[in-house]
Amino acid sequence: MTFEESDLDLLATTKEIRVETRSQSGEVHRTVVWPLVHDGVVYLRSYRGRTGRWYREALADPAIALLFDRRRLPGRAVPATDAASVEACSQALREKYRRSYSLEAMLAPAVLPTTLRIDPAPGAQPAASPTEPAAAGAHR
Repeated sequence: MTFEESDLDLLATTKEIRVETRSQSGEVHRTVVWPLVHDGVVYLRSYRGRTGRWYREALADPAIALLFDRRRLPGRAVPATDAASVEACSQALREKYRRSYSLEAMLAPAVLPTTLRIDPAPGAQPAASPTEPAAAGAHR
């Protein structure tokens, strides 16, 4: 199961999106992240390493959503700490964000284990999210 080609294309070219996660109490959080696509696979990595709230919440409850271009794309966060996935994510970062001052922090050894593969949620259909503003701000 994979995301629609149009969604993959947008994620590959969009610099920042929001990831929607839930706390254990059910509170919804939306955090700005860098979306990565490598060979048709979507990855996210926590800028703040294991301390990032969205990352901790995605591990505790892998039912997440990617918010971009007025879309809400339901997904499932899967730890991708094998060497091939970590390198694929790192390569996508180097290509997409080569001019960013934050790139080195996203490639630091401490954050590599926070690589997540985002799979489509089983049975989920993308839905428009007309009230979702464009992503902006710092990574958390």
